[in-house]
Amino acid sequence: MRHPPRSVLLAVVGAFGLVAAMAVPVVTAQGAEPACSVEYSVTSQWDNGFQGSVKITNNLATLSSWKLTFDFAGDQKVTQGWNATWSQSGTTVTAGNESWNGSLGSGASVVAGFVGSWSGSNAMPVAFQLNGTTCNVDTGPTTPPPTDPPPTDPPPSNGTAPALRVSGTELVDADGRTRRLLGVNRSGGEFMCVQGRGIWDGPMDDAAIKAIADWKAGAIRIPLNEECWLGLSNIKSEFGGVNYINAVKDVVARAEAHGLTPILDLHWTYGQYTGNSAGCSDVHASCQKPMPDARYAPSFWSSVADVFKDDQAVVFDLFNEPYPDRATSSATDAWRCWRDGGTCPGISYEVAGMQDLVDAVRGAGAKNVVMAGGLAYSNDLSQWLTYKPADPAGNLAAAFHVYNFNACVSAGCWNSTLAPVAAQVPLVAGEIGENTCSHSFADQVMKWFDEHNLSYLGWTWNTWDCSSGPSLISAYDGTPTAYGVGLRDHLRALNP
Repeated sequence: MRHPPRSVLLAVVGAFGLVAAMAVPVVTAQGAEPACSVEYSVTSQWDNGFQGSVKITNNLATLSSWKLTFDFAGDQKVTQGWNATWSQSGTTVTAGNESWNGSLGSGASVVAGFVGSWSGSNAMPVAFQLNGTTCNVDTGPTTPPPTDPPPTDPPPSNGTAPALRVSGTELVDADGRTRRLLGVNRSGGEFMCVQGRGIWDGPMDDAAIKAIADWKAGAIRIPLNEECWLGLSNIKSEFGGVNYINAVKDVVARAEAHGLTPILDLHWTYGQYTGNSAGCSDVHASCQKPMPDARYAPSFWSSVADVFKDDQAVVFDLFNEPYPDRATSSATDAWRCWRDGGTCPGISYEVAGMQDLVDAVRGAGAKNVVMAGGLAYSNDLSQWLTYKPADPAGNLAAAFHVYNFNACVSAGCWNSTLAPVAAQVPLVAGEIGENTCSHSFADQVMKWFDEHNLSYLGWTWNTWDCSSGPSLISAYDGTPTAYGVGLRDHLRALNP
């Protein structure tokens, strides 16, 4: 769903967030203040591959440019990177500044990340040089930053969300019982952090999550921002990296404690797109792009999957609302772009296709259920079965979004395009809603999906003006809008 207008994206300089998913001990300074210090961490690791991060702190005079060098201790190879120009000769790795982050003041830090391969062992480097100066380091672990916002109370123990898997056309729990994902979206995590205003839009404490459960919801979809999760340089450190990851982990724990299935959705991504139906001209993750980017999106899913791979109650929604069909007039090209990525007609950046994202999740060892939405902002599933990505775990579901202003809004369209998909894989309407401040259209959607025993989630559990962006509530205690009362009463009728 496109959002109501938000504040202008803030220009961010200064501190940088450190990505930390599966952290290993990092290298830090000791004793007297060194000329420079380096923190090295492996943020996720899988068979023959890993994602790493270096945080460089300059303690001398301001540098107009910088170059970090270090030697791998094993057979590691850097295959791609970000926030620096990466190269490797033998075991020696060099990371030089980009054109936009060369200035490094005294006491300032910069974080750069990379993806690499390894064999045998993945031992950490032990010596680093910044512009030829040896950085004084040891191997002591650092203390991670506090969670923002900090937990105010522990999650309750009055219920747990079930582990899920795909069985034929249904989602089932460990006992084989069918589980429909009926609930709400909770927007905020996709835009607040990139705008420099926080992590969530409104409270996400236990009382706020309980209010959702009190509607008899069984699922909560949580839109995320890849730059904030990865802690990239344009994100304020208090809203990115470890702080952002911990905030997401905290909400997931709270949701599960109230029996809500958490659906983590990659919503806003990197990549400049100014073509047809562009949401913004910004290269950063400040709006909905037509497709995920190959530069960061696979790393995002590799990291998210590594964090939650031992918790199969968490569902992964690979990309919010693809629209490569707006960039090209060829439906075949659009669907190929959707599945395979690469160089796509009308899109200037390299695209990560749905197959790339499935591969990233499975490569991290996660077997969680994954959802993939179709074209036209996930409103077109007409060729989803033809182009569906391969999933070695067999836990793939189709995602569909529908609002009263979309194209596929009638039972006739749903019967012709959705029913064939639902006959082969689980189908989840990740977003349903209308911009009329009423619920007559949402009622029609729920009726059709109920008749076909399918899942749906209303957009959105936020206190916005329901006419400018479909908003279910007027207060975070669960007071419904005239639009939201339809979903609330329907969920309560289904689960008295």
